[in-house]
Amino acid sequence: MNKIKIFADSTSDVPAHWRQQYEISIVPLYTVFGDEALQDGVNIHPEQLFERVSREGRLPRTAAPSPADFIQAFAPYIEQGDDILYISLSSELSSTYQNALLAASEFPEGRVTVFDSLNLSCGFGLLVMKAARAAANGNTIEQIVDMLTKTRPLIDTEFVIDTLEYLYKGGRCSGMQNLIGSLLKIRPVIKVIDGKMTPAYKVRGKREKSLNQMLQNALNQRDQMDNDIIIVVHALAEEDALMLQARLKEETNAQEVVLTTAGCVISSHCGPQTIGIMYAKKA
Repeated sequence: MNKIKIFADSTSDVPAHWRQQYEISIVPLYTVFGDEALQDGVNIHPEQLFERVSREGRLPRTAAPSPADFIQAFAPYIEQGDDILYISLSSELSSTYQNALLAASEFPEGRVTVFDSLNLSCGFGLLVMKAARAAANGNTIEQIVDMLTKTRPLIDTEFVIDTLEYLYKGGRCSGMQNLIGSLLKIRPVIKVIDGKMTPAYKVRGKREKSLNQMLQNALNQRDQMDNDIIIVVHALAEEDALMLQARLKEETNAQEVVLTTAGCVISSHCGPQTIGIMYAKKA
């Protein structure tokens, strides 16, 4: 049986220590300022993104890797005899999945398998991690895909957006909504449902209130959690993320509560101070 090589893309926000331990390879998406296309996590990082948006007053576009990008990433591993399992950002949010399928069709049948996470950020990263562990334990690609298919609908992804400014600049809310939201200190809470970003509810008032609400939502599900991994992801909100991490460690039975940062593509849509909690429920 060929060795299984796990691939993901940069929107998975897989922590560096997991990427190194399990040799997970990342295909970057692009953030595009004018004619300048920058690879997420390669030649642009969130701090640089936020500084540039602040300086220029505009958001970058985001773009999927091309089929050629995927072919270039996959080819060396195919040539050395590995089989590839690539787990993708939700097909409801990006053409990344479709482009990976096009790339897979250029290799011999069965050598590259493409799986749609129907999620984003670490909701997707959790699936990548479970796949990497299963591959390390000797499971076949068919067994891993079966496990991912069963786990995918059990992933809970929820995050608080601190400012409507990035949604406004990205055309996702009106100027009036942005103004009213800013004046009333309204923070939208987003969940991923059926592969799409869905406004779940709004919290009015201090930021601490919205974080506590998100934390309580997770704790209300503690008996349904699979007790494997909880991930706290943030965009320039480390202090709050550390607080959530500590509370989740204290108040759940999770074996790991991992802290990581959101990449540029996720950050460019949600803005600074965004913070989220992701976990899987029991089957």
